[in-house]
Amino acid sequence: MNYSLPQSLTPHRWPFSLEWLPEAAYLVGGSVRDGLLGRRSSQLDLDFVLPQHAVDTARAIARHYRTGFVVLDVEHQIARIVFDAVTADFAEQVGDSLDDDLRRRDFTINAIAYHPQTETVVDPLAGRSDLEQKTIRMISRDNLVEDPLRLLRAYRQAAQLDFWIEPATQDAIEDLAALLKHVAPERVYSELSYLLSHAKGTEMLIRAWKSHLLQVWLPCARWESLQRVQAVDEAIAQVVTRWHEMGDALKRWPRDQQHAVGGGRSWLKVAKLTCLLHDNPAIAEDELWRLKCSRLEVQSVMAILRHRDLIESGAIANLSRRDLYFLFQDVGDVFPAVAVLAIAAGASVQAMTPLIEHFLDPRDPVAHPHPLVTGRDLMAHLNLQPGRQIGKLLSQIQIAQAEGTVATPEEALVLAQRLL
Repeated sequence: MNYSLPQSLTPHRWPFSLEWLPEAAYLVGGSVRDGLLGRRSSQLDLDFVLPQHAVDTARAIARHYRTGFVVLDVEHQIARIVFDAVTADFAEQVGDSLDDDLRRRDFTINAIAYHPQTETVVDPLAGRSDLEQKTIRMISRDNLVEDPLRLLRAYRQAAQLDFWIEPATQDAIEDLAALLKHVAPERVYSELSYLLSHAKGTEMLIRAWKSHLLQVWLPCARWESLQRVQAVDEAIAQVVTRWHEMGDALKRWPRDQQHAVGGGRSWLKVAKLTCLLHDNPAIAEDELWRLKCSRLEVQSVMAILRHRDLIESGAIANLSRRDLYFLFQDVGDVFPAVAVLAIAAGASVQAMTPLIEHFLDPRDPVAHPHPLVTGRDLMAHLNLQPGRQIGKLLSQIQIAQAEGTVATPEEALVLAQRLL
């Protein structure tokens, strides 16, 4: 049956002319699904299938419009061109026809094609009906076996779209769960990243665990671990209600690493991921490297685990200014994850308020100390030579600044003289 596609995905929104596409080219997959659902995004992702010459077509478009081009898969003839806010993938169809190609896909809602020349939607597997019923339905069990990542992707798409997984598909996923061990860790982590980065993902993360999909890659995750993840969601809701800036901080990540493999990186994801790891830091670190987490993600989780006892006991809320200084020096930008984990473990928002306010004030001497004096100042005023002594004096001055006993350069120099 054919359907008209909403205007959101018709060629007038594309950054290249329809004339560049051969008559047999079809738009497929998530972009068609999202267009039918009326979902919009600032980034438009287009996926085309062509009977032949997919890479050559993409290369010609990229050359004409002088935009980015890369061959993603030589064997399967898949290429990508990149415009501002638009990415277009071109792949040669699998099988002898478009129908064959669609029947090799994962779920019926992703097996819908749009023909831009005639402006019609081709839906051989009743995917439109499943879209209307908000249902994730496998095309076949064999298709899940062919690429076991689809087992986990079912939960990610259910969370992303707010859909449910129909019973036969659910049963097949549980039967085939062990196959996920054959999937590259980078691909697994990419799917997990979405579930860990959104509150709606937690329910599906729990269902994935119940279907035994987490046991291969996160073998130490227990029911209690998932409850801690839920508690983190509740803690975030409390924190963001009071401090909107903390919501922004939890979503933040160093800009130069934000789009690395396993995207959607954030301190929020680090907090939830920590809940699913072994209590032993050495074992937890091995789990992270096995998942191909980034070095910064591993370092961030390790920083949290160094303070696990403080976080889980609630003692973190009672630290002196001196001890808080050392805590902030150690965890740095990871603090938002530390804060929500502490609240999830039972610390009250009221008890954590001083710590959060220290962190949110960029001029705060406890969380963000700015040097009152430099090493040159110490050498000039105290007639000192370069050496370790200078570093020790500067460290002592920063501690005193955090404790509130010095606040000006003059007071810092007096303290340094006294320490000598």
